[in-house]
Amino acid sequence: MGASGSYFLDANILMYAAGSAHPLREPCRDALARAVDQEVSLVTDAEVLQEILHRYFSIGRPESARTIHRSAIDLCDEILPIEVRDTVRAVELLLAHRELSPRDALHVAAMEHHGLELLLSTDRDFDGLKQVERIDPATFLR
Repeated sequence: MGASGSYFLDANILMYAAGSAHPLREPCRDALARAVDQEVSLVTDAEVLQEILHRYFSIGRPESARTIHRSAIDLCDEILPIEVRDTVRAVELLLAHRELSPRDALHVAAMEHHGLELLLSTDRDFDGLKQVERIDPATFLR
């Protein structure tokens, strides 16, 4: 599970890539295309899938939810579960790093649990963590 060298794929990469005009749209699209072209292992977790469903159903876009959810599954070599031990670790991370959201703390906990360190994300809140190395989509695989 989660071989080192794999990149954890954050929800924001998928959402910006699928979204309307935004400064991050093309960097995210390009990063995903490079990952596919270079056969890079992408991994995500069940919480990312939930985040996608929550966002698009909450704004009345169920077809977008279906499409982006399916894209995440198709792009990723593995979808990590969120286990109780991940939630326990997330609490520790939240107490130590107030800048993290609960979702982001769950992602970091799942990454630690599965030996992942590389995180493809636009979210700079991860930058203060020693546990992960956030890779900006604009510099991914360049």
